[in-house]
Amino acid sequence: MSQRAADRLKVVLNHLDRTNNPVSANFTSSLNVSYRSPQALRYTFDTDVLSPEQRISYEENGFILIKNLVSEEDINKFRAAFERICKRDVKIPGLVIMRDVAIVKSEYVRDEKAVSKLQDFQEDPELFRYCKLPQILKYVECFTGPNIMAMHTMLINKPPDAGRKTSRHPMHQDLHYFPFRPSDRIVCAWTAMEKVNRQNGCLVVLPGSHRGSLQEHDYPEWEGGVNKMYHGIQNFDPSHPRVHVEMEKGDTLFFHPLLIHGSGMNKTLGFRKVIPDGFKSLQQTVPKGKS
Repeated sequence: MSQRAADRLKVVLNHLDRTNNPVSANFTSSLNVSYRSPQALRYTFDTDVLSPEQRISYEENGFILIKNLVSEEDINKFRAAFERICKRDVKIPGLVIMRDVAIVKSEYVRDEKAVSKLQDFQEDPELFRYCKLPQILKYVECFTGPNIMAMHTMLINKPPDAGRKTSRHPMHQDLHYFPFRPSDRIVCAWTAMEKVNRQNGCLVVLPGSHRGSLQEHDYPEWEGGVNKMYHGIQNFDPSHPRVHVEMEKGDTLFFHPLLIHGSGMNKTLGFRKVIPDGFKSLQQTVPKGKS
């Protein structure tokens, strides 16, 4: 750590130790979350990428938003690759194409309207290029350390809600889907491919929930139905403070795999596209149940 960064971090920590004076971390240009002093910097590494204030914010809240990280040119290329898959112009080995349960006879539709999610796109050279973007990996290393592996690749195409509220994603923890540990050396990246807001179903996160444990997940009992593998936590605290993370095209949210989050309905007529991916440290990750 440079002397300047060390001095800044010391000032921040000393200020936070004044327990009678609550502090707000300005971790994005538009969102503020209050927090108390952490005991240690457990979830981040010093790579001279995150400022001391950003590191403290992630430690306390479990997420951080980086504005305008992925270029419009790259986003458009990813969109074109997605459309080629939807039209069946290409066939990608191992790719799973998923549809919203409310879309009727979607197997007869050959465009993006039939597809709600692509999963395991690692054999598509263009889409997998997202996982190799230097600006993404630069931030990932702040949480995983070096020797990074991408996993759990997805592109989500949240459809307009058909009136059955099936475009919702229940509150969950991504670690539920990950068969490896330790959780603190895993980070999730979530990049907006267009403007994401409360109208089209932005992410809703529970700040600080990453400091808890992995909760029991199951399909929620929703009247309109639940999409495949959209598991949710059954007994999280509904009074926990929430943040709706609104984003612009190219913005990227990095968050801990234990952070409780979900998304609401898409109440617009368009599709809300994002690229979420998980990254882990090869050096320190061990199989689930072995740590």
